[in-house]
Amino acid sequence: MASTRGAAAAALVVGALALSSCGGGEEPAPATETSTSTSTATATSTPPPFPGEAERRAAIGRLMIVQVPNFDAAAAAVDAGAGGIIIGSNTDPALLTEPGRDLAALHERAGGGLEVGIDFEGGPVQRLPEIIGDYPSPRKLAATSSPEQVLAVARGLGERLSDLGITTDFAPVIDADINGLSVVGERAFSPDPEVAGRYATAFAQGLAEGGVKPVYKHFPGHGAASGDSHLEEVVTPPLEELKAGELSAYGPALSAVPSAGVMLGHLTVPGLSTEGLPTSLDPAAYELLRSGDYPGGRPFEGVAYTDDLAQMIAVGESFSPEEAAVQAVAAGADRVMWVTGDVTSAIDAIDERVVSGELPWAGIEESAAKDRP
Repeated sequence: MASTRGAAAAALVVGALALSSCGGGEEPAPATETSTSTSTATATSTPPPFPGEAERRAAIGRLMIVQVPNFDAAAAAVDAGAGGIIIGSNTDPALLTEPGRDLAALHERAGGGLEVGIDFEGGPVQRLPEIIGDYPSPRKLAATSSPEQVLAVARGLGERLSDLGITTDFAPVIDADINGLSVVGERAFSPDPEVAGRYATAFAQGLAEGGVKPVYKHFPGHGAASGDSHLEEVVTPPLEELKAGELSAYGPALSAVPSAGVMLGHLTVPGLSTEGLPTSLDPAAYELLRSGDYPGGRPFEGVAYTDDLAQMIAVGESFSPEEAAVQAVAAGADRVMWVTGDVTSAIDAIDERVVSGELPWAGIEESAAKDRP
């Protein structure tokens, strides 16, 4: 399945490049006439390789996760078909506390299966701590606690999140703070990939035991990159160096917590990346994740998430959120995330590619059914 979607992604990129390079010139030759009776017979004898519109759009919507500011926006996203929402720093705290307009009401409105995510790492990245609680940064946790103690802290956090109706924590950061980047920094447990991986695994185990799905990030490794993908295109060391460093933490981490998801960063990796595509949109990166073709790696069949596709320069300078959503799904993403954007327009864009034959339906159907809450 990954190879089929990867081929679709490559075709979409080639098509986009071809369109961007087209200028004036000769009119295209008219299409060759075909027999009306032949085409009609083909259309009636061969059903399309996908279901009807309502079923298609419902499945595509289950791949969409959007950030919401309040209950009304969340309800609108659910009604539009989004499979998940994200609680952000600017989300109205009442969404976690107001009976009838809280997450429980949203779960009921969705009829089950709604994924409610949050970025809650501790330290500088923790949403609505006035309700959830204030937790130390990963760096501080690793400096003052054993992995067993970190697991216990994360278990308590997972229980708190689960009690509030949150199903997924986009944590822990499993990157190692190798280059001292502010975007990684104290969000990482250590500059040593082995230590960072060990503590991140303990944190993920605790979240899972507390009833929340953890998501390791940012595959295949942001800690030795050139900068912040929120602000610029980011280049990592070559793939072979990543395999000897940050990538080596993923195999043990995924083996220890098989229920964990993985978030792909917006990175350019020499020796891996397809030209013009960050890893979040690149079939080569998803194939690396799925195959486990790195030291200590294991095949990964869990949920692969994109990082935010709307407000990060490493993606936004080249793709609109809708275009990025199409490319991510074609590349192999199971969940497409953005903090701004219209759910309906993204569903429209993906559905159009399914109907045209540019995106294989089977891959979307598989992702939509994968690991629902």
